[in-house]
Amino acid sequence: QVNLVESGGGLVQAGGSLRLSCTASGRAFSNYAMGWFRQAPGKEREFVAARSWSGGAVYYTDSVKGRFTISRDNAKNTVYLEMNSLKPEDTAVYYCVASLTLGDYSGSYYYNKDEYAYWGQGTQVTVSS
Repeated sequence: QVNLVESGGGLVQAGGSLRLSCTASGRAFSNYAMGWFRQAPGKEREFVAARSWSGGAVYYTDSVKGRFTISRDNAKNTVYLEMNSLKPEDTAVYYCVASLTLGDYSGSYYYNKDEYAYWGQGTQVTVSS
């Protein structure tokens, strides 16, 4: 069992930056693939980024490539999402997720929200124009 708590959301102007953090409690954090999804009002929840337990596989949705970076510190049981050059369309609730089933060779399965058994409560990110 893993409990995920996000922090770092807030209000920022377009072009600005934010760093989201997600701290996990529970055993064997280093065995979990970790990632982020987001959901904007009236839209489906969508994949943002993920990183395998080893760090050997990293995935981003096309709209954030080159702007967002996912990283993890297994010693601190924490995963981060560094978000730069933020746009109003990045406005959403951001959810931290964890999976025990995804590995370095899971490929497109990382984009499927059903692969993640554990979800945080979400943190709001609002980007003003």
